[in-house]
Amino acid sequence: MATSETAESLVNVLRDTIVALVRQDGPDLSARQFGVFLTCYLEGDAQTVRGLAAALDVSKPVISRALDRLADFDLVRRKADPADRRSVLVQRTPAGTAYLKDIRGILREAANGKTRR
Repeated sequence: MATSETAESLVNVLRDTIVALVRQDGPDLSARQFGVFLTCYLEGDAQTVRGLAAALDVSKPVISRALDRLADFDLVRRKADPADRRSVLVQRTPAGTAYLKDIRGILREAANGKTRR
């Protein structure tokens, strides 16, 4: 279990990371959209709308709206599942991979007490 000092440190890293993301010229994602994005990129298995809804404990329309926004930024693509035409696969994109790399760099800087200006 995290100590209150550790929790405070993590909150500061989160704040510094979010502030850096706000300052940069990039996608402006809601917390929900960011959660969907990270789930798509950090889970090893291919994601479906149904699977994302179950994993995040929200409805499929909520996931669809988040994916619409992520697709607007070219962070994900949807593709019909060839094995089950009723299912939609969520695919990663080069832009999304680059965005995640940028987020990781920002997190490293924030964890080391450095912030981007």
